[in-house]
Amino acid sequence: MLVPVHRVTVCVSCVSHQPVGDICNCSVVGSASAAECNVTTGQCPCLDGYTGLWCEICAQGFHQEPNSQQCRPCGCSPSGSSSAQCDHSGKCQCKAGVTGLKCDQCSDGYYRFNETTCEPCQCNNRSKTCDSSTGTCLHCQDNTQGKHCELCKEGFYRSAHGCHRCPCSTVASTGTCRIPPGETAPRCDQCKTGYTGPNCNQCDNGYYNSDSICVKCKCNGNVDPARSPRVCRPDSGECIGCLYHTAGFHCQDCEDGYVREPEGNNCTKKEATLGPETREFTTSAPNASKATAFSTAVINSTLPPTTIQTILPISSSDNSTAAFADVSWTQFNIIILTVIIIVVVLLMGFVGAVYMYREYQNRKLNAPFWTIELKEDNISFSSYHDSIPNADVSGLLEDDGNEVAPNGQLTLTTPMHNYKA
Repeated sequence: MLVPVHRVTVCVSCVSHQPVGDICNCSVVGSASAAECNVTTGQCPCLDGYTGLWCEICAQGFHQEPNSQQCRPCGCSPSGSSSAQCDHSGKCQCKAGVTGLKCDQCSDGYYRFNETTCEPCQCNNRSKTCDSSTGTCLHCQDNTQGKHCELCKEGFYRSAHGCHRCPCSTVASTGTCRIPPGETAPRCDQCKTGYTGPNCNQCDNGYYNSDSICVKCKCNGNVDPARSPRVCRPDSGECIGCLYHTAGFHCQDCEDGYVREPEGNNCTKKEATLGPETREFTTSAPNASKATAFSTAVINSTLPPTTIQTILPISSSDNSTAAFADVSWTQFNIIILTVIIIVVVLLMGFVGAVYMYREYQNRKLNAPFWTIELKEDNISFSSYHDSIPNADVSGLLEDDGNEVAPNGQLTLTTPMHNYKA
């Protein structure tokens, strides 16, 4: 754009009659010397960026500053602008996809593919902006990431309908997943210790579910995973297959008949004891190659010698001592229970005998009885048994000389006298 700097009217007929400095009239801003010009054409020597006869206008590629009236270069980018000319504010005319005062920047949605042009961002329709220099997409949408928004974010997997969140808890897994080839459902990439399953939502062997968290089974080292791979029940944590004679929810107790060693966790068999001390006896048999040693209980010294000899028969011929058989705690309990049952049965028999005896006495006292009143001329009978109001008196006195009259009177006949009742 050509802007006049200073317009001067020159009298051409007077040029040859004027001094040189008076007829040039060059611009003091745009010319190199205001007093010198070509005597033939009158062209003033212009500074860079100025043009015109008197150097009064801005040259192509320059624009005039509003305040100083000086011509400044436009500086338009050759690759980004469509023309080297700019307006009075210095703004260049930019190509498509290019912006900036000098057309040296790419517009939103474009990046500098090379030094000559700006290309649209390649973001797979998941972002509208990208880095103007590198082309890396910014603010990817729909759970995507990557230079071109071509990847799913961590914790998401790609399907035909986009990126979806993985069904993997960060408590039980790394949180990432993928769809294996030939399958349609995602699988977690890696489960944490104690978890298993496609979605890491199950407890692994040796763990049980406690409030949706897999906790290690607590069996005190008394379960063999080779025999019981689960080790404990996955829903409750109860140990499965306690070994070494242990029992209990966590295999923390000893089985019946076993006791825990004072120093350690082993359960040893409980020995039956009948006295305060235990000793070791050795039994030797004829033609035996070796003796067998075992622990027995020594009978309390308060037992009589005959009882001791009955329990422990002693043979003086072969100098050997008899020993008790190893009696388990269960057998000992059975013996005690049997004795208690026998005592209860004897007590019940005794109580039954007493009861029957008392019934017998009561029946004897309640038997019918008669009183005989002897008078001079007759004998009278009276019944006092309430339960037999019409007692039969026949046969009361069984004698050949006794008779019962029709009126109920009993006649006693003796060799000397006859009595009537």
